[in-house]
Amino acid sequence: YALAEHEPKSVALAIEEQYFPKQSGSPTAGSTIGQILAIAEKIDTLVGIFAVGLIPTGDKDPYALRRAALGILRTIIENKLNINIVELTEFASAQIKTVSGQTRDQAETADRVIDFIFDRLKGYCLDHGYTTDEFDAVLTVIPAEPLDFMQRLQAVKAFRQLPEAESLAAANKRIRNILKKSDTQPAASVGALVEAQEKQLLQAALQSESDIQPLLAQRNYQATLNRLAELRNDVDAFFDHVMVMTDDLDLRANRLALLNLLSEQFLTCADISKLQS
Repeated sequence: YALAEHEPKSVALAIEEQYFPKQSGSPTAGSTIGQILAIAEKIDTLVGIFAVGLIPTGDKDPYALRRAALGILRTIIENKLNINIVELTEFASAQIKTVSGQTRDQAETADRVIDFIFDRLKGYCLDHGYTTDEFDAVLTVIPAEPLDFMQRLQAVKAFRQLPEAESLAAANKRIRNILKKSDTQPAASVGALVEAQEKQLLQAALQSESDIQPLLAQRNYQATLNRLAELRNDVDAFFDHVMVMTDDLDLRANRLALLNLLSEQFLTCADISKLQS
């Protein structure tokens, strides 16, 4: 019909492709216009139906919202589109200002849709051979772009195959617990340290911090984690010889600052403390 009305072929194709993928495993939209239309149609449907409270429960999904969310994710990921799903959802939600004459909470609707989409992303990742702890490690740092999420996930899966992975995952878990339970705030920056092992770890951490910046700028998360894996021996030596929670409060704050520096570096990719041995 579109062609009969003398619409361009690209428009006619996009009208068909807005319904892609039609079922599990079928192709996503192949044209740029079709991809845009497919994503826009599905996010509008999700936000609109969530706005009126018709959220899927249990096995009931009469408006095929799970399929719509998965279609958005597949279109973005499989076509390597750099799209911020959080911004997209918030924008779509902002277009619906009232429901049945009543002002609605646009932020709440957006949050629910975002959570719903990430639930579908988890299922997609598990279906593609990733594990729950790998998914959770990436989810902790809340990447807003599904493609970026998958790139981080691939890096985490590769990282855990390294011989340093288990030791560093345990060390990161220990670091996170120390920082969480400490009644002393880390110093704003790492100050004077005493033991040779902590001085060595500081130098190694500062060097790795510098080394990973260009890698992160390129979204080369696997190379970033590989570089951070080189910290293993220095981290192990630190915990073998240094008491973090010393009675010297200034020294304790500096040691906590060092641990915080390490934690922040690993969190540039994912929370590897989530990885199970």
